[in-house]
Amino acid sequence: MGDKPLVYVLSDSVGETAELVIKAGLSQFNNGEYRIQRVPYVEDKKTIDDTLQLAMENQGIIGFTLVDPGLRAYINEQASKMNMEAIDIMGPMMEAMKRSFNSNPRLEPGLVHQLDEDYFKRVEAIEFAVKYDDGRDPRGIARADIILVGVSRTSKTPLSQYLAHKRLKVANVPIVPEVDPPEELFEVDPAKCIGLRISPKKLNDIRKERLKALGLGDQATYANMERIHQELDYFDEVVGKIGCDVVDVSHKAVEETANTIMRMIG
Repeated sequence: MGDKPLVYVLSDSVGETAELVIKAGLSQFNNGEYRIQRVPYVEDKKTIDDTLQLAMENQGIIGFTLVDPGLRAYINEQASKMNMEAIDIMGPMMEAMKRSFNSNPRLEPGLVHQLDEDYFKRVEAIEFAVKYDDGRDPRGIARADIILVGVSRTSKTPLSQYLAHKRLKVANVPIVPEVDPPEELFEVDPAKCIGLRISPKKLNDIRKERLKALGLGDQATYANMERIHQELDYFDEVVGKIGCDVVDVSHKAVEETANTIMRMIG
């Protein structure tokens, strides 16, 4: 095939399902080179007629997902009359399911894209974790389900993201001796706060590796044991003032720490 094949994708919804299936098939032909023209929200025969005419003029083929049996029958009939290829992606599957389940389909376009509440909660929690990462905006503390408190390199960010996938809104606050923690941290329910404790030796190892990864020497103050002890002492002071529970993350994987936190907050 010299020219790229042209496929018109018709759908009574956005056409994403049809396009994905069509692309999977096209990848096996013409070195995966093709053109796709999506025709979404098809509700009448005129749109079908116009698309069939365009496909015929441009030597294209049709792929479609239409749940309306009338429109599905129409496009199949018209394509047959015009001696054109029209690929019915949903039809045969729905007919087989109708026979197997002995019940009629709902015939509602776009159901696959009507995402459930669980999905939206997860997306919202992930966006929340990004917005209120690393103490970026202390206003998130009051809105969070969980507030993680810890010095640098105690896995606050990956923990926030892992918990977000469990639909929990997580804010995290870095503890640095030179910076006063936000006042909001001492005003929320301490049961929502979790301190992340780590041993000085483990933190030193992690920070040295971090400096190497950045192409820096491991003698920086960041990985200095005296500095680390200073930070961890200040951390103990802050979590003591909050009155929150503490998890030791020294030898725990992110998943293990997250499961511990979820058990702690119930």
